[in-house]
Amino acid sequence: MSTYPTLTVVKEILQTHGLAPRKRLGQNFLVDANIARKSLELAGVTEGDTIVEIGPGLGALTQLLLDAGCQVYAIEKDPGLHTYIQNSLAGKYPEQLNLTHGDAMDQPLAGLAEPPSNTKIVANLPYAISTPWLDSVLAGPLPERMVLMLQKEAADRFVANSGSGNFGPISLFLKSAYQVHEIHKVGAQCFYPLPDVGSALLSLRRLEKPLVFDPDIKEGIRQIFRQRRKQISSIVSKAPLPAVFQEWLKAMIKEGLAPNTRPEAISESQWQALAAY
Repeated sequence: MSTYPTLTVVKEILQTHGLAPRKRLGQNFLVDANIARKSLELAGVTEGDTIVEIGPGLGALTQLLLDAGCQVYAIEKDPGLHTYIQNSLAGKYPEQLNLTHGDAMDQPLAGLAEPPSNTKIVANLPYAISTPWLDSVLAGPLPERMVLMLQKEAADRFVANSGSGNFGPISLFLKSAYQVHEIHKVGAQCFYPLPDVGSALLSLRRLEKPLVFDPDIKEGIRQIFRQRRKQISSIVSKAPLPAVFQEWLKAMIKEGLAPNTRPEAISESQWQALAAY
């Protein structure tokens, strides 16, 4: 089994192969073996698992997953890093590694066409795409578990409760499908180069009965939250929303929701009632 690369080793690899972290792509390479192994532990990785990895970088986490006997579907946008992984790992694990050169926004499950229900995602996500990428994944089919390295601010937003300023559409969509299992704060010293923002490892487990919102309902919810400082009755009466929102609001008001409630103060269960219309 390989040793997880230290900061010195990462720098040497980059220099030897003419590579460099690209800030535009949000590249910060994890150099802490304990955090990498924590990711596998939280995902409950076992031999034979199907794992999706987004932005594998230098392939250090990929190597751990392959050594654990997993089938790994990885997608890397950076052509230099893709070539490096192709040359260093693909030949060693021809039956396990499925490596794609492309954009995770176009292929959120890294080219895995028919993911089994027990698929897991283990990824050190490029921070710039974390929200739109997660939104795409939540459209389904849903992985069994996700362990994601995120900007701390994004992690806080993803798991925010209704009634808080951080609560929004992505919080609702995520928590309607997944249980937040653990949030593990990660220090800047665990990466190269040092990120300008705090980081967190977020562990998610699919609910027994996950809710996936209809695309039109999701877009309607997004429209409402774009006017989050306004009252829900005012938004629904004026915004070009699907008719189900009018029916839903009437039912919620009948059950006690105040018409002057702001979107972020509406409970998760009340939002989830939209799925019945």
